[in-house]
Amino acid sequence: MLRFAVDDLYKGVTAEKLGRYAMMLFGIAIAAGLFKYAMRQFIIAISRRLEYELRNELFEHLQTLDAPWFQSHRTGETMSIATNDLSAVRMMLGPGVMYTVNTIIVSAVSIGFMVSISPRLTFYSLLPLPLVSLSVWWFGDRIHKRFEGVQARFARLSAHVQENLAGMRVVRAFTSERRQAERFAEHNRDYLEQNLDLIRTSGVFQPSLAFFSGLGALLVVWVGGREAVKGHITIGQFVAFTVYLGMLNWPMVALGWVINIFQRGLASYGRIHAILVTPPSIASPGTPAAAAKRDSAQIEFRHLTFTYPGAAEPALHDVSFTVPAGRTVALVGRTGSGKSTVLSLLPRVFDPPPGTVFLDGVDVREWDLDALRARIAPAPQETFLFSATVAENIAYGAHDAAPTAIEAAAKMANLDGDVRGFPDGYETRVGERGITLSGGQRQRAAIARAVLREAPVLLLDDCLSAVDTQTEEAILQGLRGEMRRRTCLLVSHRVSAVREADEILVFDRGRIAERGKHDELLALDGRYAALHRAQQLEEEIEAS
Repeated sequence: MLRFAVDDLYKGVTAEKLGRYAMMLFGIAIAAGLFKYAMRQFIIAISRRLEYELRNELFEHLQTLDAPWFQSHRTGETMSIATNDLSAVRMMLGPGVMYTVNTIIVSAVSIGFMVSISPRLTFYSLLPLPLVSLSVWWFGDRIHKRFEGVQARFARLSAHVQENLAGMRVVRAFTSERRQAERFAEHNRDYLEQNLDLIRTSGVFQPSLAFFSGLGALLVVWVGGREAVKGHITIGQFVAFTVYLGMLNWPMVALGWVINIFQRGLASYGRIHAILVTPPSIASPGTPAAAAKRDSAQIEFRHLTFTYPGAAEPALHDVSFTVPAGRTVALVGRTGSGKSTVLSLLPRVFDPPPGTVFLDGVDVREWDLDALRARIAPAPQETFLFSATVAENIAYGAHDAAPTAIEAAAKMANLDGDVRGFPDGYETRVGERGITLSGGQRQRAAIARAVLREAPVLLLDDCLSAVDTQTEEAILQGLRGEMRRRTCLLVSHRVSAVREADEILVFDRGRIAERGKHDELLALDGRYAALHRAQQLEEEIEAS
């Protein structure tokens, strides 16, 4: 169309015919604009949908991974992958694909018209293409590696910020703000340098493509001009050819941008894929054992020896005991003696060896994982509260619980009186990780959460350590009814908390050193009796 208009203009054309050419070119421009708009809406919408699906898949998979995985991966780094890397993948699937399609269409149309005008001139204009391919191969690999480095350093930076904010009380208590700022500046500098390295590489890549495109234009002007002078092509054909060649300039520039986007997206997807292909080491068996329907459950440990992943020494040695349904067994002992490890093996937070841990006579490894954990209500040693209301945190394991049931559970945990004094009562928001509550209040909220969940097994893992003796006695008094109708494992370092247990196990270096009732262990005059005397002395000193 353009070449005909130029040739007619050169020969002499009427204003009416020139107007028709203008209207036709205007119509072509409108059609091209509408096509690009539709393509953009379609492809960008698909990329957003894929991002949505991939984010859901990643989150759901993260929830299936086991404790050892989370111990070896920092939270901030995982958050970086779930946000920053996902955005890079979306850019690859959205704008990256869109501009790739646009580049292919424009290049194919332009080259097709160029060939129709002059195959010889088209050959000269495309001579720099091998250099373009070489440049794409050489720079693409380097951009990929450098962007992987950028993302890894951003993940470390995010992890540092997350840990610093989570531990702000400790940072301020030890006046470590300056040291933390210096560490942040170091991570930030490392991130900056890696980004500058990436920018330098990308900065050379884009101009190199523009240079090769300019070489093609130079050859066209030289060869095409001579062809026009000799009359082998018309002036209109030469002008049209240069316009089509100019249309190729954008694909050449876009090619560099697209390669950059794709290399970044592939590097980010590699980090996401590494998580998605990580199988959970703890999962339900192919054919789980039938879940028991009883309201109570018997727990049994048979000659259990357990070593944490990566540890050299076992945490537990030949541990055997039974907790009959509806009974309470207490575990006491010094820090690091293996008490909490015992409690973590029952719900398979860590996987015990086969044939060592049983619930209702069935190896816990043979249970359906969800069914197993549904029968266990834990109050862990490290209490975690969500940034929600007091009521929502207590009802976390029983989302459909009535307000009266929530309040009853709080009363059993001796928390109701404290909550009544909050500005909004049970609707008071507790802040991130329950930061607005004291340590004792957080522990009591965790106990109330465990009580509210109507599970036949109750695991209380040193969840009274942050309360005073009087509060402890009040909590235990409120829990005794629950502990009589459930099977309970109670871990505590206080003798006063375990004296009413049906059996007390004294742990030492991963072994059961003593076992029996409170009076029996005192008569034995061993480790338990020594611990009892030491705590009595502490209470007498505090009282005086």
